[in-house]
Amino acid sequence: MTDYNHILAKSENSGSIPLIQHLSEVAQLAEIVARNLGLDVCTARKGAILHDIGKVSPLFQRTLKTNYLRPPGFVFRHEFASLFFISLLPENEREPVIEMIVAHHKSVYQDVGGKGLLDLLENDPDCLSTHLQGFDSWSTDALGILEVMGMKTKAITREQAENNFYEAVDYCELKKYGYSQWKGVLIAADHLASALEGKLDVFSGRLYIQPDLSYYHSRKSELYPLSLIPTNDDRLHTLVTAPTGAGKTDFLIRRCRGRVFYTLPFQASINAMYERVKEDLKNTDADVRLLHASSSIKIESGNIEEKVLQHHIGASVKILTPHQIASIVFGTKGYEAMIVDMEGCDVILDEIHTYSGTMQAIVLKIVEILHNLNCRIHIGTATMPTVLYNRIVDTLGGRENIYEVRLPNDVLDSFDRHIVYKSDSLDALGPVIDQAIEHKQKIFLVCNQVKRAQELFEQVSINYPEVKKMLVHSRFKRGRRSQLEDQLRNIYNVSTEACIVVSTQVVEVSLDISFDLMITECAPIDALIQRFGRINRKRTKDTIGHYKPVYVLQPPSQKDEARPYDLETLQRTFSLLPNGEVIREKEMQALIDSVYPTAQFFDIEWNSIFYDGAWKIRKLWHKSKSALLESLDIDSVACIEETDQESYEASEFEERTKMEIPVSYRSIAYSKLSNSKVGSHPFIIPTKAYDEELGLLINYAKPEFSDPTLRFL
Repeated sequence: MTDYNHILAKSENSGSIPLIQHLSEVAQLAEIVARNLGLDVCTARKGAILHDIGKVSPLFQRTLKTNYLRPPGFVFRHEFASLFFISLLPENEREPVIEMIVAHHKSVYQDVGGKGLLDLLENDPDCLSTHLQGFDSWSTDALGILEVMGMKTKAITREQAENNFYEAVDYCELKKYGYSQWKGVLIAADHLASALEGKLDVFSGRLYIQPDLSYYHSRKSELYPLSLIPTNDDRLHTLVTAPTGAGKTDFLIRRCRGRVFYTLPFQASINAMYERVKEDLKNTDADVRLLHASSSIKIESGNIEEKVLQHHIGASVKILTPHQIASIVFGTKGYEAMIVDMEGCDVILDEIHTYSGTMQAIVLKIVEILHNLNCRIHIGTATMPTVLYNRIVDTLGGRENIYEVRLPNDVLDSFDRHIVYKSDSLDALGPVIDQAIEHKQKIFLVCNQVKRAQELFEQVSINYPEVKKMLVHSRFKRGRRSQLEDQLRNIYNVSTEACIVVSTQVVEVSLDISFDLMITECAPIDALIQRFGRINRKRTKDTIGHYKPVYVLQPPSQKDEARPYDLETLQRTFSLLPNGEVIREKEMQALIDSVYPTAQFFDIEWNSIFYDGAWKIRKLWHKSKSALLESLDIDSVACIEETDQESYEASEFEERTKMEIPVSYRSIAYSKLSNSKVGSHPFIIPTKAYDEELGLLINYAKPEFSDPTLRFL
C-alpha cells in the first residue's frame, strides 16, 4: 500500500499534519455531528473525506513550506480543487457534499477578500485553469487517498473534473435562501478535528452527552420557593419572574430536557455559574463548558480536554454570553456551525432584562431565531418591564407555548430585605461608612464608570488605610481579573473583619456574594434591584424579616456623567425610590413599569439575516464581521502593556490572553497607538497606563507616555 503521509494538510509551522490523518479525523467527527442531527451519516463521511482532497495539488503543498512566499496575485483555493472529484458520488449525494466543500472557508460570493467561488470566477479568468494545473498527475494520489479512506473511486479525466467544477458553480448560482446544515456539519467537524489533532479517540466520547440533571430535581426547601413548584409542564418555553435567591437557576435547569446552553450577561457571573454547575454535576458524565473571551484562563487548572473542547460543538452544558451566539443573527463566519450545535436544545437566557439598546434588540432576535430552530427557551428575570415581557411572549408564539411562573405576594413579602436611603453625595455618608467599619461589616461601593470607581478607590485608600479593600472592574488584565473575582468570592465575601469593595456593574448579576452595606450611584431601577441583591443575600430562617441598608446617590446633572445610562431614566428612578423605607418585592413590578411605561425597541432588521419568520441570507453565503456588532460599546478589542509585548508575542494563546486588557474599540482606537502583529492584535499601551491595583488608566493610553527605550522591540 502506498504511504501518503508526505502529503500534508497543515503547514510545517503548524505541525506538518498528514492530509490522510486530518481527513480521517474530520470524517469521524462529521459522522457524530450528522448522527446527532438525524442527517445521513454516510453522506457526511464522504463530504468530510472530500472536503480537503484538493490539498493534494502540488500548488497547495508548496504553500505549506516554511519559507514559502506567495507570488503577487496568485490564488489557489484547495476547496475548489476538491470539487473536481464529486462525480465519484451518486447524484443524490452531490448537493449536500458540494455544500460541505465549497464554502467551508469562504463565502461563495461577496467574500471579504474576494476569494469566494463566484467572486473568483468573476474576477479571475484563469481561475479554473490554475486549479486544474497538473491534475492528470496529482489526481492519482488524491484517488489513492480516497481509496484508503474507503471510497469507491475511478479515474477522472480533466474534462470530467471541469464538468464537476461547473456543476458546483451552477448549484451555487441558484442562490437559494436559508442556511446550510451540511456546511455547519463540516465546519463544526473541521474546527474540532484541527483542535484535537491526534487526540480524537480520547475526546470524541465526550460529545453530545445528554446531561443528567436529576441533582436539581432532588433539592427542595421552603427557603427557595421555586424549588417547590413543579416543572413538568408540557409547554415548550418558560418565563419565570422571581427575586434574587428564590431558586431561579435550579428551576430553569429543571425545565431542561436535553443539552443546555446557559447565557448570562457578564463574565463574572458566567465564571461563577460555570463553577457552580460543574460542582453540581461532578458525579455525572456531563461535559460542562465555559465560553467567553477569557474562559481559557478560568479553566487553567482544568485538564487538556476542558481547554481544547470549550469553543467547540457537543457540550452537555455550555455557559456563555449572547455575544457568542450573535453570529446566528448577523450571518457571520461559522454561524451555521453554531446553528447545528444549538438546534433543538434547551437555551436558558438568564437575567435577560439587563440588556438595553442594540444589545437588547440582538437578544430578542436571538430568541426569535432559536424559536425557529425548535429550541426550548427558558427565560429568568428578577426584574423586567411589562412591555419587554409582552414582547418576549409574542416572540415565543403566545402564552399557550409558555409556562409562566410568578411567586404570590405572601411569598414575595419574605424576600423584603433592604431599606433604601437617598443621599445627595457620598461625602455626606462618611459617618455611615465609619460606623460599618466599627461593626466589622462588609461594605460595597458601586460606581457606573470605571474612571470614577478608580478615583473612589484611591480616596478610600487614603481615608481607610488599615481596612482591607479591593477594586473590581472590567479594565484589568484578564489574568488579574480572574484573580480578583476569586478573591471577592472566597476572601472578601467570607471576611469576619471590616472590608471595602469598590466595583462597577460587573458584579451586578448572578454573583453569589452577600455584603452588609451598599452605597451605589443611581442606576436604572432594574439594574439597581440587581445590585441590591448583593446585600443581605444569604437567606435563612433567621435572616427573613431582617433588613440591611442600601444608599443611592442622586443622579448627575450632565448626560456624559450618566453614561452608560440614560439620564432621564436615572432621574425617574431616583424620584420613585422610597427613602428610609423598606423596598417591597411585591411593589417592584409597578416601580419598574413606572420607570419604563413604554419601550423603544431598536430596529436591527436591516442587519439581521432572519426576519418575518424567514431566512434572508443566501445559502453558502456568510457575512464579514458585522459592523453593527462591532459598533456595540463592548470590550471588543484588547490592549497590552508595552513591557509585556515581547513576552506576549513569544507566548501561546492561553498566556497571551492573561496579559490582555479588554477595552471598547471607541475608547482606544483613535489614540494613535501601535498594534501587535500577533494574537488578537492588541493595542500597545504605555506601562504608565496600567496599575496592578487600579487597572487601565485610560488617560495615559497615548503614545507620548510610552517608554522610548521599548519602542523598537
